[in-house]
Amino acid sequence: MGLVTDILTLPAAPVRGIWWVLDKVVRAAEDEYYDPAPVQEALVKLEDARIEGRIDDEEFARREDELMRRLEEIRAYQLRSGGQGGL
Repeated sequence: MGLVTDILTLPAAPVRGIWWVLDKVVRAAEDEYYDPAPVQEALVKLEDARIEGRIDDEEFARREDELMRRLEEIRAYQLRSGGQGGL
């Protein structure tokens, strides 16, 4: 029955292929968006900027809060999706 099913569903193969490609693209985009490494790197650079006096404590606190919220969002996503993601 496998051969018959393959022959009958052959016209739908391009559609299945498109869905497969779209799924891969979405997964790659999610992996990139929910990667904690760039956020962690931004936190390090932010701390360096504060230490070097390029930003004041108020600006540091504001930007640090934004980055920490982003890390929390990433952690929540990883917990929902079942991955640990190295955090």
